[in-house]
Amino acid sequence: MTHRTLHDGWTLRAVPGAPVPPEIAGAAVPATVPGCVHTDLLAAGLIGDPYLDDNENRLTWIGRTDWSYETTFGWQPGDDDRIDLVCAGLDTVATVTVNGTEVGRTENQHRSYRFDVRSLLRAGDNTLAIRFDSPYRYAEAQQDRLGELPNAYPEPFNFIRKTACNFGWDWGPTVVTAGIWQEIGLHAWSTARLASVRPLVTVADGTGRVELHVEVERAGDAPLTVHAVVAGVAVEVAVASGERTAVLTLDVPDPALWWPVGYGDQPLHDLDVTLRGPDGRELETRSRRIGFRSLRLDTTPDAHGTPFTLRVNEVPVFVKGANWIPDDAFPNRVTRARLAERFGQAVDANVNLLRVWGGGRYESTDFYELADSLGLLVQQDFLFACAAYPEEEPLRGEVEAEAREQVARLAGHPSLVLWTGNNENIWGWHDWGWQMCLDGRTWGRGYYLEMLPAIVRELDPTVAYWPGSPWSGTEEIHPNDPAHGTTHIWDVWNTDDYTKYREYVPRFVAEFGYQAPPAYATLRRSISDEPLAHDSPGMAHHQKAIDGDLKLQRGLDAHLPAPADFDDWHYLTQLNQARAIQLGVEHFRSHRDVCAGTIVWQLNDCWPVTSWSAVDGDGRRKPLWYALRRAYADRLLTVQPRDGGLTLVAVNETGQAWTAPATVVRLTLTGQPRAKTSVDLDVPAYSRVVLALPVELTRPDEARSELLVAAAGDTAERALWFFAEDRDMQWPAAEWDAAVEPAGDGLRVRVTARTVLRDLTLFPDRLDPSAQVDRALVTLLPGESTTFTVTADGPLDPAALTNRPVLRCVNDIAPAGGAPADLSP
Repeated sequence: MTHRTLHDGWTLRAVPGAPVPPEIAGAAVPATVPGCVHTDLLAAGLIGDPYLDDNENRLTWIGRTDWSYETTFGWQPGDDDRIDLVCAGLDTVATVTVNGTEVGRTENQHRSYRFDVRSLLRAGDNTLAIRFDSPYRYAEAQQDRLGELPNAYPEPFNFIRKTACNFGWDWGPTVVTAGIWQEIGLHAWSTARLASVRPLVTVADGTGRVELHVEVERAGDAPLTVHAVVAGVAVEVAVASGERTAVLTLDVPDPALWWPVGYGDQPLHDLDVTLRGPDGRELETRSRRIGFRSLRLDTTPDAHGTPFTLRVNEVPVFVKGANWIPDDAFPNRVTRARLAERFGQAVDANVNLLRVWGGGRYESTDFYELADSLGLLVQQDFLFACAAYPEEEPLRGEVEAEAREQVARLAGHPSLVLWTGNNENIWGWHDWGWQMCLDGRTWGRGYYLEMLPAIVRELDPTVAYWPGSPWSGTEEIHPNDPAHGTTHIWDVWNTDDYTKYREYVPRFVAEFGYQAPPAYATLRRSISDEPLAHDSPGMAHHQKAIDGDLKLQRGLDAHLPAPADFDDWHYLTQLNQARAIQLGVEHFRSHRDVCAGTIVWQLNDCWPVTSWSAVDGDGRRKPLWYALRRAYADRLLTVQPRDGGLTLVAVNETGQAWTAPATVVRLTLTGQPRAKTSVDLDVPAYSRVVLALPVELTRPDEARSELLVAAAGDTAERALWFFAEDRDMQWPAAEWDAAVEPAGDGLRVRVTARTVLRDLTLFPDRLDPSAQVDRALVTLLPGESTTFTVTADGPLDPAALTNRPVLRCVNDIAPAGGAPADLSP
C-alpha cells in the first residue's frame, strides 16, 4: 500500500468564454496545490491583493469564471489491485479527468472523493485535469430551479455546498473561490483497505471503553483481521470473507481522564489499528490519539426554565467561549502553526471553548488535534447559516454524505463536545419573515430536526447534538427564548446600548458581540487612505456591517468623551468594544447559578476589517482580548447592580475553595477614601457568592468624581465601579511619570500616575508592526504604578512609547474643539 501526493507541476487556466482580463485569458499560471485560484493569481502578480483597499470589488469575475487545473505525472505499472485518485477537498463544482477520460464529478466542498483510476493509467506520463465550473452559475441554476429562498445576504450560498462566507458576510470579503483546496494523490492498494476507523470513547464506573467501528473496502473476498491497541490493551477480530465491518471493544481500567483546560490535564493515548490479510501480511495501519472523558449535556427543566450545561466527567463546566470563523478566506494559508498561535491566544484569554460557526467549514484535523492537546472544547456547527436551505436533491444527498463523513472523521476527539444543526436558521424561520416567502417549501427543518440528529446518534452518540444556535429545546418554545437552551443577543449592537445585557439572565449565551476596528498597524497595512479617517474610502470598504459606523458612534455617544481626531476615535471605539463585552461577560458570570456559559462573537477574523473580533485579521490582539482575559479569569471579582443597590460578586471557576479577605472602598478621583467595608470571601469550588454592599458605599457624594474599588489581594484582579459615564466624569487632565528600560528581548515601560489614569493602554504597533504588549486597559489611581512589557523585532523609540498616540487613557481626550492634552511625562 502506498500513498503518493500529486501536488507538483500544476498550471491554472481560465476556461475560454468568460469575460476575464486580457492578461489572464489564455495564460498558463503556475498553481499551488493545495490552494485556490485567488492565491495563484495573486502569486503570479496578475491581481491585486483582495485584502487591500477595495481590490475585492475588482475581482468578483473570478467566481463567475470556469477554471482548469492540469498536471502531468509519471507512473509505472505494478501489481496493486487498485489505484485510487483520492481528492480530500475540491472547491466545488468539478469535473475530474485522467488522460482525457472523465472519472467523476463533484458538487460539494465539504466532502472527499475517491475514484478508481487503475485502468486509465499508462506507463510514463499521465495527465490529470480538473475543471471547476463557476460556483455562481451552479448556485444560481439551483436557485432558478427551486425558487428563491430567504437569505440574510443577496448571494446564493444556500444553493451550493460550499463555504457560505466565501460569498461575503458582515465581517468578510466576497471572494468566491475555486480550486484543489486539500490534498490530492494516488492510493495504491491490494486485497483490502481501511475505509473508516471510528472510535467511540466513553468512561463509566472507572473504566474507559473504546468501541472501535471499522469499515473495510475490498478488492476481493479473502478473510481479514483487524488488530487494535490502546493504553496497553489489545484486541483482534476476524472479518470473514465478504464482510465489510467489524466492531472491536477495548476496555481500559482506571484511565487518566481528559479534562477541559482549567479543570485538569489532557492525557492522550495512542490508538493503533492494523488491517491484515489472510497470510497475516499487514495491509494498512492507522494511528491517532484519543482521550478518555465522559460527556453529558444537562437540559433537565428546572425552576428557571431549561438549562444548557455541559458536564465533562460529571463536572459541570462553565463555558468561557468564543466563536470561531475561518481564520483566512483562503484556507490553504491557515497552517498548523497559525492555528497554534490563534489557539494560544484563546487559551491565554482564559477561553475554554471554541464554537466553529456554521457559515465556515468543518475544521481540520490540525484544528482538532491542537484542541485535544490544549483542552479547548469544540462546538462544531453543521454548515448552515442565516438562510433557508432547500431539502430537495441533489442538495439533500450531498448534505447527508458530508454529514456522515464529517461525523465519522471527527469521532474520538475528546475536544468535540457538541454538534449543532445550524446557525440562526430556526430563529430566522420564526422571526425574519420567512414563512410567507416560503409558502410551504422546504427550508432546512428536516435537516436540523431529523436527518442530522439521526446521523449523530448512529455514528457518534458520545457527542451531544443540538438542532440550532439558538434553540430552546423544543418547537413549542420560541427558539431564542433566553430561559430555555441557548440564546443569541443581538439587540445589543443592532439597536440597544450594551448596558442592556444586564436585563438578561439567560441559560446560555451562544452569541453576543460588539464591534471595533483592527489594530492601527493592520489598518495601515491594508488601507492606503490619506488621511486615514473613520469614514475614508478604505475604512468604509473594510466595514461590512449595515450602519456599522453609526452603531459605533451611538456607543461612543452613550459612554465616552467625543473624539477630537482619528487617533481618539480608534482608541475609544476599541475601548468601547472591550467595555461592552467585559460588562456582558461579568454580568452573565455573576448569574452562574442560572447561566452555564457564554460564547463571545468572535475570537478571530479572516482579513483586515472592522468587526466583533478580539484578534484582528493580521493576528494582532485588540483591547477586547485583554478585557476578555480579565472577564474570563478563573477567579473574578465584579461589582454588579442588583435591586436598586450594588453587590460584590465573587466567582470561583476552580476546583478549590476561594478564601481571602476583601475590601471595598469608595474613593474620590484624587484617591481620598469616603467609605469602606471589609469582608471575608469564602467561595466554594465552581460557585459564586453575592454580597450586598452597604448603602454608604453605593451612594456617592458626587457621582462624577467618585468610584468604588474592590480588591482581594493578589487572589484576583481588582474590580472597579464608576458612578457616572466617562463622558460625564470630572476627569483631571492626565499626568504621569514614565521610565523605559531594557528587559530581555524587549522593553519595560513603567508608568506612575500623578492623577487618575482611566484605561491606560499602550499601542506599540504604531511604532513597529511587530511590537506587542503584555497588558492593556489599566486604571491607576494617583500614586499607583504599572509596568508594560513590550517586545518587537526592532528597536523602539522610548520617548514615543510614553506619549500620544502610543500611550493613551480616557482622560487624555481633549474637550471638543480643544487641543490634545500635553502628555509629556
